[in-house]
Parts: sequence; C-alpha cells; structure tokens
Amino acid sequence: MPLSEHEQRLLEQMERALSADDPKFASAMKGSRHGRAARRRLLIGIAAVVVGLVLLIIGASTSQIWLGAGGFIVMLAGTIWAFSPARGTTGAAAGQPPTAGAPRPPRTGKPRRSGSFMERLEQRWDRRRGQW
Repeated sequence: MPLSEHEQRLLEQMERALSADDPKFASAMKGSRHGRAARRRLLIGIAAVVVGLVLLIIGASTSQIWLGAGGFIVMLAGTIWAFSPARGTTGAAAGQPPTAGAPRPPRTGKPRRSGSFMERLEQRWDRRRGQW
C-alpha cells in the first residue's frame, strides 16, 4: 500500500530533521552503493567457492589431480574475493581495523595515566569511597 502525499511529506521532513541532527547516523542508515557492491562481491565469492568445491569433488572422484587442484584454487580465490574490500576502500572505511603494519593515528583526549592496572583501580575505589 503506497503512502499518501501527507505521509510522504512527513517522512521527508523526518529524514531532513534526522540528517540535520545526526548526519553521520543518517548517512550510515542510507542504502549506499558500497553496500550493494560488497553484497555482490560476497555472492560472487560464494558462487566461486561452490564451483570450486564441485570441481574439487569431480577431480577427486575421477582421479584427475589437476582438476582437484584447480577446484581448490577456485575455492581459495572465491574466498579471498568475497572477503576483501573493493578497490578504492580502505580498511577503516570498510569498517575493518587497520592492518598491523599501519601507523596508529595520534591519540587525542586524556593523557595516559601512570601506574599499574591494580593501582589505578585502587585509586578509583578510594575516590568513590571519599565521595560518599
């Protein structure tokens, strides 16, 4: 059942208000081209894994080692294809943690406190007890 004109206007007003209040959340909730591309990559990768598995089974059942090895390579390539980010996206943009060799961005906010973990917990406990 389609929305009436009044309901469509209300929906557009709510979308504009959301975009004005929290643009980061609004952009995350919008359907993006990146999401469709990632879904398509995943589906192609799954199809390649299935084709590779079929080739592997056929190669093993007919004792043709080259066909089984090719099936394994197709499965491996499909897995890599499905879980690797598309060109032009970085790990941070794709929602993945940065790689181990990448330099960390500088820390912002509170400076790191000295002392061991237990010492800091004891200090926090003492501060809380002093407030009551």
